[in-house]
Amino acid sequence: MASITQLRPAAAARALVRGAPPSPSSSASTLASNDALVLENVTRAFGALRAVDDVSLSVAAGQKYAVLGSNGAGKTTLFNAITGDFPPTSGRIRFFGEDITELPPHERIRKGLRRTYQSSLLFRELTVRDNLFLAVRGVANGRYSFRRPGPAHASQRATDELLERARLAHIAGETVANLAHGQQRQLEIGMALAGAPRLILFDEPAAGLSPAERRELVALLRSLPGHMSFVLIEHDLDIALRVTEKVTVMHNGQVLKTGTPEQIENDAQVQAIYMGGKH
Repeated sequence: MASITQLRPAAAARALVRGAPPSPSSSASTLASNDALVLENVTRAFGALRAVDDVSLSVAAGQKYAVLGSNGAGKTTLFNAITGDFPPTSGRIRFFGEDITELPPHERIRKGLRRTYQSSLLFRELTVRDNLFLAVRGVANGRYSFRRPGPAHASQRATDELLERARLAHIAGETVANLAHGQQRQLEIGMALAGAPRLILFDEPAAGLSPAERRELVALLRSLPGHMSFVLIEHDLDIALRVTEKVTVMHNGQVLKTGTPEQIENDAQVQAIYMGGKH
């Protein structure tokens, strides 16, 4: 499942059965929040090293957001704190108004948080359709059942919908190991869309893609539903600034700048520190 715990394949099968749709007991105040994600003074330390240092930011419901920065800026560690892989040393994380700072990763999945990783983590010996079907079943009611769903089952229909949304219907029966790198990225995004997530964290989805594959990625990201939030880590500025509405630039574990794509692109300090411009 391309989700928070889209772990190494050895653990992925176990992770698939952990998720579930958001609990109907969720409070009305949680659902009414205008912010999908709020980080309050989040710090993640490894001994004396503060990989993430007192970071605060907010992502509005439905907002497309980018986190930029050079290698070592703390971007992936920030994602790990949000997903619970490496919980914050200090600070708070709120998801649609609910404090999830102490929740384990699988509980965050149940609340609608998903993640992809820098390296695609897929079931390489299975088909495209089977990968998407497993992602669907992993966040569905009755996922522990040994009975195989029939052709008309809701999980089969949801799989068909994901094939179309990820633009992979034409290769549904292809084994993942035979796919091009860009198609594997598309599949990972399709798996992250299983179970109607409310926010997805994309960790460098354009890494290693050809120019044509990058254009396909941009089209796919732009086609995501307007109500769905996402946060994108990306080194390709052309992609990041084209598909997002708000950008935070990190440097040495801290927030350097936050603004619109246009403001970030034209900021002299960002150009000097991140883009290699002159002071």
